[in-house]
Amino acid sequence: MNFNINKPNNELTEQLQHKIDFKTKPIGSLGILEQLAVKIGCIQNTLTPELKQPTIMVFAADHGIALDGVSPYPQEVTWQMVANFINGGAAINVFGRQNGIDIRIIDAGVNFDFDKSSGVINAKVDYGTKSYLNESAMTAKQFETAIKRGADLCDKMHREGSNIIGFGEMGIGNTSSGAILLHVLAGVDLKECVGRGTGWDDEGLKKKYEILKKAVDNYKGHNTVENILTHFGGFEIVMIVGAMMKAAELKMVIMVDGFIISSALLAASKMNANVLEYCIFTHKSNETGHKHMLKHLNAEPILDLGMRLGEGTGAAVAYPIIESAVNFLNQMASFEDAGVSNSDQITEA
Repeated sequence: MNFNINKPNNELTEQLQHKIDFKTKPIGSLGILEQLAVKIGCIQNTLTPELKQPTIMVFAADHGIALDGVSPYPQEVTWQMVANFINGGAAINVFGRQNGIDIRIIDAGVNFDFDKSSGVINAKVDYGTKSYLNESAMTAKQFETAIKRGADLCDKMHREGSNIIGFGEMGIGNTSSGAILLHVLAGVDLKECVGRGTGWDDEGLKKKYEILKKAVDNYKGHNTVENILTHFGGFEIVMIVGAMMKAAELKMVIMVDGFIISSALLAASKMNANVLEYCIFTHKSNETGHKHMLKHLNAEPILDLGMRLGEGTGAAVAYPIIESAVNFLNQMASFEDAGVSNSDQITEA
């Protein structure tokens, strides 16, 4: 799929900054909130931006590499956690309810059949990927299908009224894909990319690294983004790439979560760098490679809470801060409105 992603209209930057500077506060005193207000105003091409129907789409899929021992948890945990999402018992459900965010659960490729009445959106490409230790995780056709399904789902959310979207993921073994994507696409040493995932001890971490190093050494394909994603990606990661590209094309605000979501964004940015113009980085994950991911993307996250859960939880927790940026821009009085003397008037006096 080709995505027509144009940069936001930054011609309003000066007007937005002027509006912010004349609020009843010292210049720059709202810090990152001011930067967010300018960014969102430019994305929406207005001096009065608004956030409509915030949505987080949680994509779940299984990874063949998990069967080779890269995670201390069995593959069955993927579908069991999806069941937890359905029942409203996961962290993403809690934070979504708290902050008025619509949570959508998508089966991108879980090795399980969910009941049609469960509320899970069925976008299944296959029952998990193959292990990329010795073969490609997916076929070229499956890659194209995943990109398109992710894009179509994002388009559906937009047509239903959402203009700000975040992404979450669930898939035992998916930090391994994220680590390899960071290594190959950003040139970071593999040892710096591989983290504890769902909770490895030092010995387990060493084993995970050795498996992933062997997988990378065995790869003989071309180093295009599409080929790398096809060989090492997961169905949920590829769907998120498609969804992000579509969100940027539709000029939606994109809330970027932690390590896995950033690995999808890294891949998307290599396909079209303009996607980054629509992104707000919600938090710094405690997963080892995320600091390298953020540095490569030249990103400044809003929060650093030591989180590394995934599911889109960083985006859900950060959303009220993003909302605060829009609210102060629209609702806070200016010096003129409030009849308060500002520093310019004091200087003139």
